[in-house]
Amino acid sequence: MNGRSSPNEPFPAGSNSDKSVLQHGFKITTRKLPILKAGPIDQMTAELGIAPPEMIFGDNVASIEHLESGWRIDFNAFDALDLVDKTGNSMLQVAHSKEWQSTREKKHEGITEVVKPFDWSYSTHYKGTEKAAPKALEPSNNPIPLELLKRPDPIIFFDEVMLYEDEMADNGITLLSCKLRVMPARLLLLCRFFMRLDGVMLRIRDTRIYVEFQTGEVIREYTAREDKYEVVRQ
Repeated sequence: MNGRSSPNEPFPAGSNSDKSVLQHGFKITTRKLPILKAGPIDQMTAELGIAPPEMIFGDNVASIEHLESGWRIDFNAFDALDLVDKTGNSMLQVAHSKEWQSTREKKHEGITEVVKPFDWSYSTHYKGTEKAAPKALEPSNNPIPLELLKRPDPIIFFDEVMLYEDEMADNGITLLSCKLRVMPARLLLLCRFFMRLDGVMLRIRDTRIYVEFQTGEVIREYTAREDKYEVVRQ
């Protein structure tokens, strides 16, 4: 039993699907559950104002929390999708877009519900949902110390959490996922948006969260790259 009275209800927060580890005052938690059912998907569609991806893991989450200060950062599907362009101004203007839109139209007794224009690649610049107490992350020029991450330190905790995925009407793939690894002295979380539109382009947007346990320093780094499909294949 999962505590839900209906299969269309979302899983409750803090369910027995949570996995967590406590390290030097930081609590690291992941939750991995099945894709949403029809009820929660309809609710999310109404709240977001856009048609959702084919596979949406709306109950999944990856989070890092500093227990003493109350600072916390979460990565979840809803907040990521809420940053997708809903105006259509960033929509990829290629022949595949019409094909994709036709797959999202709903037909009820001969009446077609047309999907409003939006970025059908579900591209997001999501950097996490931050709860700041007493203060948030501040601008910094400090890079993530890659040399420390290259050390063969034992991994205390590792997990990968899928947030959403769509095959773009069989013309490619777009997905958002998180990978998290915790070592004795530090941790690294990578939230990656990846999009491949076959024959057109590739796009990667990465958010990395680095924590050094001894100093309590948290570094967030965001990078975005994209190029034409043929250039990447060369």
